[in-house]
Amino acid sequence: MASKTLTWVEQDTSLGAAEDLAYSTTLLRAVQHGDLTGPIVRLYRPEPTVSFGQQDVRLSGYEVAREQSQRYGFTPTVRKVGGRAAAYHRDSLIIDHIQPEVDAMVGFRQRFEYFGELFTNILHRLGVDAAVGEIPGEYCAGEYSVHAVVSPQQRIKLAGTAQRVVKGAWLFSTSLVVQNGAAIRDVLTDVYRALGIPFAPETAGAVEDAASGVAVEDIIDELQYAYEHQFLNGGMTGDDMFQFAHMSWDDLLQQVPPSVTV
Repeated sequence: MASKTLTWVEQDTSLGAAEDLAYSTTLLRAVQHGDLTGPIVRLYRPEPTVSFGQQDVRLSGYEVAREQSQRYGFTPTVRKVGGRAAAYHRDSLIIDHIQPEVDAMVGFRQRFEYFGELFTNILHRLGVDAAVGEIPGEYCAGEYSVHAVVSPQQRIKLAGTAQRVVKGAWLFSTSLVVQNGAAIRDVLTDVYRALGIPFAPETAGAVEDAASGVAVEDIIDELQYAYEHQFLNGGMTGDDMFQFAHMSWDDLLQQVPPSVTV
């Protein structure tokens, strides 16, 4: 098996709420066109953001929902992938995994399963009783939501996942709320009310609600450990071998400058 390189980038400064989101697509296009050798993993702590789905924009309450986002100090943005409104902030972590693939649609569902297992295993090591599956009443409901079982009567959503596929490459993005779940509950309660979409605020939370003391840095450490001990030895198919290579945020920006994406 030929060895390839997995590039690991920890973003240390924000480009802005909307610009950070757009840069994910810029990286996807760079990998698609061969300007950047993949796979690449980019991690960043986002600015307070409510990321609306394409369906949300068409609802009559969308403008009010945007105003509610701003009232709580969250920048409203619209993402290109599906789903409903989701919120994250500086106590969250976004993980973008971008990889070249000749036929990127092949393995679409398996990626949700792979990363769902990856993140539940990470959370288990940090003391969280984590599982994959939709919680009734959760925000941005999804079959592969990562949640914590806090008690027999309560489960809280911790992470949402999304995937975008283009010819020759795919992007898998995970947004994980680590601390300060109350801020997520507060903003989404009013956003979902404005959109007219049912939402149970008690289903929203953060990793620290299930395992006290866990911080973003702990997630990053465990994630790197998981990649080094799992992904590097087999990749998505089990047949690929990768070397691990750190790249600084400044070096990535120099190689792939931010740009307007489509």
